[in-house]
Amino acid sequence: MNRIIVICGIISGALVSTFMVASMAVCYQKQEFEGNMLLGYAAMLLSFSMVFVGIKNYRDKYSGGAVSFGKAFKIGLYITLVASTVYVIVWLIDYYLFIPDFMDKYTAHLLKQFQAEGPTAAELEAKVTELAGYKEMYQSPIMVILWTYAEILPVGLVVTLISALILKKPGANVQAA
Repeated sequence: MNRIIVICGIISGALVSTFMVASMAVCYQKQEFEGNMLLGYAAMLLSFSMVFVGIKNYRDKYSGGAVSFGKAFKIGLYITLVASTVYVIVWLIDYYLFIPDFMDKYTAHLLKQFQAEGPTAAELEAKVTELAGYKEMYQSPIMVILWTYAEILPVGLVVTLISALILKKPGANVQAA
C-alpha cells in the first residue's frame, strides 16, 4: 500500500506542479490570471486522477478485489497529501527563487479589476487595505505554505471522496478501516 501511495502521489504532484510552473510562466508574460486559474484547477482534477488509479490498483491487486470505503478513503487521502506536498514544495521554489514579486503583480491585477467595476472611494480604500493584508500575510513562509495547501488540498479531498465512493467494494476479507 505504501508503494502505491508514494508512486501515485509523486506522479500526481509532478503532473500538477509541472502545469503550475508552466502556467505561471505564461501568466507572468501576459499578466492574465483568470484563465490560468481555471486551467490550474482543471490540471489539479486531472492530476488527482492518480487517486482513483491508486485506490483501484490497491483494490484489484493487493486486496483481493475488495476494499472498504474507509480503506479506500485513507489511501486516497495519503496520495492527496503526497501530491499536495510536492505541489507546495515546487511552489515555494518557484515563488522564492523565480517570481518573488508574484504578490505585487497579483494584487495589482486584482486592484485593477476592482477599479474597473467603478467602486466608491471608500470601497476602493477597503480593497487596497484588504490586498495589503494579503501581501503582508504572504511575507511569512508558513502562510505561503498554508495558503498553497488551502489551494490544492480541497480539490484532492473531493476527488478522494468520490473515488472512495465509486471504488468501494465489500468482500469477505474487507474490514472496516
